[in-house]
Amino acid sequence: KIYKCLARGKFKKEKINLLVGDKVEFTITNSEKQEGVIEQILPRKNELKRPKMSNLTQIILVVSMKMPNPDLLLLDKQLIFAEFMGLKATIVLNKVDLEDKKEIDKIFELYKNAKEGINIEEIRDLLNGEITAFAGNSGVGKSTLINSIFKQELTQEGNISDKNQRGKNTTTSTTLYKYKENSYIADTPGFSTYEINEIPKEDLCHYFVEFVP
Repeated sequence: KIYKCLARGKFKKEKINLLVGDKVEFTITNSEKQEGVIEQILPRKNELKRPKMSNLTQIILVVSMKMPNPDLLLLDKQLIFAEFMGLKATIVLNKVDLEDKKEIDKIFELYKNAKEGINIEEIRDLLNGEITAFAGNSGVGKSTLINSIFKQELTQEGNISDKNQRGKNTTTSTTLYKYKENSYIADTPGFSTYEINEIPKEDLCHYFVEFVP
């Protein structure tokens, strides 16, 4: 069942923000209307700033081969942060039909020692029993991929700005969709910048998995 809940005033007083992915305890105030009040947030396994979520188990990093072009520095930062947070990470190269195979192979070679690249058919197998966020900069096709997985129009697909070939951010809030039993998918807003200031610079080398050997 889905209940529409308000949060107790104590959360605001204690400056505690509820996050998508939080597990909570709540009191039913109107069973007919399915309304309630959130009483308590259970301890979080993790908390991410981008996407702003909690209790994630894995992240799928979507990289567009064209419109917008791949931003590999942003991808590196996301991979490092996923490693820092102990999340499983997978790279999906999207819009491959718009780019020359040589360019696709170049990126695949660059990251094959760090993470495995997969296609849409294989993504579904990865989702079972996981809380997964699809993340990446605006316009890379996260919403389109999620619609393909569910085989229905769940999320709104963004357009590309003609002026600068960058994505327009159609998804403005993080939404969690139930995929199967104990399996959830989050569609998240796109972004153009990504900082990893939480990681001390002397520790940065430990989060490049291809450096481990």
